[in-house]
Amino acid sequence: MNNSSTESRKIYLGFDVSQETIEIFGVCGEKTSKGSVKIANSKAAIREFLAKFENPGKVCVLMETGTHSGWMSRLVEELGMEVIVAHARDLHLIYDSDKKNDALDAEKLARLAQYDRKLLHPTLPMDKEGQEDLLVLKARDLLVRQRTQIINIVRGLLRSLGESDKELTVDNMRESHDKIPSEYQNVFLPLLEQLSYLEIGIKNYDRQIQKLCKKYPITDRLRQIKGIGPNTSLAFVLLVGDPRRFSPPGRGCAYFGLTPEQKQSGKTDKQCSISKHGNKLMRFLLIQAACYILGPFGEKSELREFGQRISARGGAIARNKAHVAVARKLIPLFLALWRHPELDYDPYFRRDQRKKQPGDREKDSIQPAKTFIELPTVRASTPTSLVTHSRRSARC
Repeated sequence: MNNSSTESRKIYLGFDVSQETIEIFGVCGEKTSKGSVKIANSKAAIREFLAKFENPGKVCVLMETGTHSGWMSRLVEELGMEVIVAHARDLHLIYDSDKKNDALDAEKLARLAQYDRKLLHPTLPMDKEGQEDLLVLKARDLLVRQRTQIINIVRGLLRSLGESDKELTVDNMRESHDKIPSEYQNVFLPLLEQLSYLEIGIKNYDRQIQKLCKKYPITDRLRQIKGIGPNTSLAFVLLVGDPRRFSPPGRGCAYFGLTPEQKQSGKTDKQCSISKHGNKLMRFLLIQAACYILGPFGEKSELREFGQRISARGGAIARNKAHVAVARKLIPLFLALWRHPELDYDPYFRRDQRKKQPGDREKDSIQPAKTFIELPTVRASTPTSLVTHSRRSARC
């Protein structure tokens, strides 16, 4: 297939991106390129290659999520071409294949997009400004994890030497030089100095985050919920971008990996853990907020009572499930506060809504109209054992 083809049908270009090069394969209807083309992974090389197409509106570029997908997708859109960023984790046909190479991966991307782009599980890349603001949160998270690691190492080493670490706390460890035995000063003092530098860096990032919250005023509405701080609210606003992106709002829970995986086949329906898809930092912040809401300092609210009912089942597993369940409830709540700026947060929203007349209630979201295919109905005989099992499950 000619690179400058201008046929009426759309041309699909599969980009398999690596650190140094990009493997490209083209598909247009039944026609394909004579082989894959390899170009350098740079803005100049991409511009030079895509400039050969006379009709950019008839070109669709496919790539997987990764380190380069953000700036590369924005570059392709600037050139007037459609771009689809596929969810790499959902493309088992590519990463779980027995025969895997760059050329085949690029070809599979192009063919999948031409057949049905929903098979690619498209994602919405962040804009440049949002990506740059999110870097502050990621950098702060790195420093916090390094601080925690140093504190744990200092405590572990002291215990291994038979020394007590009861007087060492997170707050006083940086100034605890006198609490370290003199014979071990040369080992622990450099670590304590690093803690001081890390604390300075964390406070610097905290100031930047406060300024960014002023840049995004919607974060103040999310912080009406006690337990939601600047980090959680800012990360949510930056990663979601558009409050009406998820319809229904519960899809946001799956987007951040807080819904269980599903492995159902026939009569087998396994109970799985959460998928842990999406942004890891956002999921951590939501779980952290849920821990505060269910903790001793959380205010009385429907969220807290909901989590306490689950935690009352007993055991560590029930507590973990309660944290995940409350974190999952926070996402639709954030979206509702974002969509309706005229409403304030009510800790007992559902109870107060029941007191209102049905006509006064406002719908949180409007479901988009969808087109469905009418399928013939078939009456299937249900085995007696399955009916008995279902009735028992309902009673349980």
